Amino acid sequence: MHQKKSELQIGTESICISSDFQPPPLILLESSSSSSSSSSSAPYKRPLLTQQTHSSSLSKSPTLFQFPTQPPPPPPTHLPNSLSAFRRRHLLLFLFLLSLPFLYLFITHPTRSFLFIFLSAFTFSAIAAAVLLSLNLAVIPRLPSLLPITLKPSPHPRHPPVFCSINKKPTSASASGDYRVQVYANGDVYEGELKSGKCCGSGVYYYNMSGRYEGDWVDGKYDGFGVETWARGSRFRGQYRQGLRHGFGVYRFYTGDVYAGEWASGQSHGCGVHTCDDGSRYVGEFRWGVKHGLGHYHFRNGDTYAGEYFSDKMHGFGVYCFANGHRYEGAWHEGKRQGLGMYTFRNGETQSGHWQNGVLDIPSTQNASYPVSPVGVNHSKVLNAVQEARRAADKAYDVAKVDERVNRAVAAANRAANAARVAAVKAVQKQMQHNVNSQSIPIPIV
Repeated sequence: MHQKKSELQIGTESICISSDFQPPPLILLESSSSSSSSSSSAPYKRPLLTQQTHSSSLSKSPTLFQFPTQPPPPPPTHLPNSLSAFRRRHLLLFLFLLSLPFLYLFITHPTRSFLFIFLSAFTFSAIAAAVLLSLNLAVIPRLPSLLPITLKPSPHPRHPPVFCSINKKPTSASASGDYRVQVYANGDVYEGELKSGKCCGSGVYYYNMSGRYEGDWVDGKYDGFGVETWARGSRFRGQYRQGLRHGFGVYRFYTGDVYAGEWASGQSHGCGVHTCDDGSRYVGEFRWGVKHGLGHYHFRNGDTYAGEYFSDKMHGFGVYCFANGHRYEGAWHEGKRQGLGMYTFRNGETQSGHWQNGVLDIPSTQNASYPVSPVGVNHSKVLNAVQEARRAADKAYDVAKVDERVNRAVAAANRAANAARVAAVKAVQKQMQHNVNSQSIPIPIV
């Protein structure tokens, strides 16, 4: 299976500026020598514009804020003595209350064991400590002597929090590219995102009288997911890499054939399903656009073959079942029965031996030790070839299924095509607005 794909070079964009375009004048600000030197060293820095007010201090300052020249007096670092005395009294009272359960249990239960008294007192003390702590937290903020101290600001200034982001995509418009319409000298038109003069992001590329591509772009090439449609009716939906079909996808030919499976460098490569318009169907392995490896083929007349392929032909070992009930099991060479094999009729009769160009030329003998004639073939060797053909047929039916991965790739391609159409609409709207503002300047041809 050979696919033909036209590969047209996408030109590079030339920067065209209209002669009627006049940039808005910049407002120059008078500032000190230090500010003028810093602005000249950074030509791409945007100047800071200030509004004219009636205050003379704001009109003479290059910024809108005046910072104090003298630092504020340092706050006191020592605490009042009343706070220390209060804490000491509070601690003594707390220890005294914790010791009360021990004294009470020792006096009222002198006959009990020390371990029982200790555990009981510890449990009671823990409950009392929790109650006192809750009361402490509720009462301390209401004390007038401690409130100014707890609410006093720290002498060290607080810095704003620092937020970190890992692998976060930029959201600025410059990172994602600009929406533009670009016309090329050969008649092709691109509508979508551009970055550094190349198609990058989402967009639609119209080939002159041949087709279009809708999907993802990277560095001026198809890369990601997309939908490619040709004028004659062929269409591909799936994955791309470096401008070529690569990954999983579905190709519908204008003749009616359909290939769904793996792709590599623009050709069917890997496992896939090729369905023809006449009803025949091949499921198996491909290599660079042709059937190669293990696979099974259902012909339009009802015949089936399962086994090995080489260069788009039945080659190796395989089993061919005819629609009328006959069956051949054995070796193949370039699409014909050649080598050791057995042909079984539907009535049970068999013909076995060595085949040449689809015809039995040397029959086999049932004698396992030696053949009847010098040119005869041992039947045991034929049976070995039949077993090898059956094993190849079983492996051909066990080829990896790729339907689910193909469906996911097609769904992603449809989403990418929709995003490309949205980007194309944005590019056209921006171009129309630019034409209105610039007195209908034509789109430059690249």
